[in-house]
Amino acid sequence: MTEPARTEPLMRMRLRVEQDIFVVRQLGREVARAVGLDQQDQTRLATALSEVARVMLATGTAADVAFSAEPNGVPMLRVVVENPLSAGGAGLEPQLALVGRLVDTMEVGDGETGTVVRMARRLPASAPRLTPERMDEIRAGLARHVPGTPLDELNVQNQQLIAALDEVRAQRDDLARLNAELEETNRGVMALYHQLSDELEETNRGVVALYAELDEKSVQLRAASEAKSRFLANVSHELRAPVTAIIGLARLLGDASSEPLSTEQHRQVDLISGSAADLLTLVNDLLDLAKAEAGRVEPEWSEVDLRAVFGQLRGTLRPLATRPEVDFVVDEPSVATVRTDEVLLTRVLRNLLTNAIKFTAEGSVRMSMRRVDDDVEFTVADTGTGIPPELHERIFEEFYQVPGSQSISGKGTGLGLPYARRLVGILGGGLRVESTPGQGSTFTVRLPVAPS
Repeated sequence: MTEPARTEPLMRMRLRVEQDIFVVRQLGREVARAVGLDQQDQTRLATALSEVARVMLATGTAADVAFSAEPNGVPMLRVVVENPLSAGGAGLEPQLALVGRLVDTMEVGDGETGTVVRMARRLPASAPRLTPERMDEIRAGLARHVPGTPLDELNVQNQQLIAALDEVRAQRDDLARLNAELEETNRGVMALYHQLSDELEETNRGVVALYAELDEKSVQLRAASEAKSRFLANVSHELRAPVTAIIGLARLLGDASSEPLSTEQHRQVDLISGSAADLLTLVNDLLDLAKAEAGRVEPEWSEVDLRAVFGQLRGTLRPLATRPEVDFVVDEPSVATVRTDEVLLTRVLRNLLTNAIKFTAEGSVRMSMRRVDDDVEFTVADTGTGIPPELHERIFEEFYQVPGSQSISGKGTGLGLPYARRLVGILGGGLRVESTPGQGSTFTVRLPVAPS
């Protein structure tokens, strides 16, 4: 690859005496103006060049100065100062350390013919394009340039110094104004910070007090829940014996071996027996719920044969679905076995199927199951009365029954669904409902296939 041809210098001059320092300063400023540098960069380049010339002449020998421009790539103005009879470039670097700040690049070293100082300054984007014609015009103009006297250069330097001092003073005034504004802003920020700190401290005190109150309420709620569970368990246990006795006495009264009863007496004994049976169901539900809430229900994990469970539910609940308008269907399970508690799972599914049969006048009641990732889902769907969306969570509250709903067969206590959800939670799963009034309900039990 051939090296590009070097551009012919714009101008050359030789430094011989101290007066030439003023001349080269003027010439540097004139070259910088001609190639498009602004006034400040002109002053910087002229100052750097005069300082380099002073240091070079201090060695006692003459030096050559060459100005050139590079139009290609990043436009640059380059100045080379060469002292052919000197070879102490390394010793000049400390003296010219400050000069490097006035230009973009500066190199001091020993060339083939002596000490060489190379300086460069990038041209601004607004500078005119350095075409060959433009370069010739600059050379012609520099050739006609007549250097001024040292007094003229001193006057120019004084004017530049006055302008620089004015600019520095303006910048100092701006800086003082900005400092005053910053100080005022800082005072406002500190005031706002103190205000926010006070408000935050007050909020923290309120939050701490609120947490303390919540902790106290939590303790009270826990104590109340435990008391309620103990009460339900005790009452249920104490009521079970007399209720069972009432049912037994009613059966004895209606037995054929006992004294015959009149029709009215038979009716009244049947009422007593039915009411006692309902009460016993409620007592049993309360006792089961109390055990679940107290954490006294411990699952016994085993591999459960779902086909046997589904067959048992199909056989025991079919007598309840006696209405010909309702199809009672228990599909075969798609998964053969699941690791869970067979007794608790059977209770949950029986509860959901019994509820579906109670509230379905016509259509169907269907139970099915499917595999979903690492879980299984048991679905009990009916075409009963349905539940409004806003009550989907309330039906899992104790003793809550949907307003206006009427059981087709049997009576509900409002404890079955809360008990079922607690049992599903004990088994490591969840129970949800999807229902639309007038279209029916679908209860879904999701359990892990192999719970941890």
